[in-house]
Amino acid sequence: MSKHLNRDLDTLHRNLLSMCAMVEEMIHKAVDGLANPSEAFARELAKQDDEIDRWDVQIEEECLKILALHQPVAIDLRRIATVMKITSELERVADLGVHIAERACGLVPGKEIAVLDKLKEMAKIALEMLHCVIDAYVALDSGMARKVCAKDDAVDELNREIIEELVHTMKRSPELVEASMHLFSASRHIERVADHATNIAEDVVYLVEAEIIRHRSI
Repeated sequence: MSKHLNRDLDTLHRNLLSMCAMVEEMIHKAVDGLANPSEAFARELAKQDDEIDRWDVQIEEECLKILALHQPVAIDLRRIATVMKITSELERVADLGVHIAERACGLVPGKEIAVLDKLKEMAKIALEMLHCVIDAYVALDSGMARKVCAKDDAVDELNREIIEELVHTMKRSPELVEASMHLFSASRHIERVADHATNIAEDVVYLVEAEIIRHRSI
């Protein structure tokens, strides 16, 4: 590897980690906002999402520049392809953070619904998945990435439990139908965060093992 390629890959690596840290922070804030919803808060996250969009474009441009200038092969080529995929997944996760904050704005103050605790538990797992998969990328650890994929089932199960509880809540308390529908959407958005983390994990396995595992059982 030439020193110039090594330098550009290091810059790409640092920028990806910066983008990921911002996205993780957004999801943390969005989930916390379910307990204290406000339109100002949703607007703040929307501004952060604009910054994530800029990172997405910048990193893609850096990847294309490296491809054009250095014509990398083998794992270096796979790394660049993987970074482009990861940034796309992270950009979608940031969008989900904004959607969660928007759903929070529809909640009625003073009428907390019991599923909030489960939502936070699900969000915790989804964020752990996101954090761990970036660690797997940094360490080039495909085993860790595969473990992230396995955690997606726990998030799916919590999502099913939350939806069932919300259906019972709407039947029992019609005045909470609107709030329950917002939480229903928030739960689906959090579940999608875990899906994106799983997609990134599959990309890491490809990076390390040169094997495409999408659409296969891990």
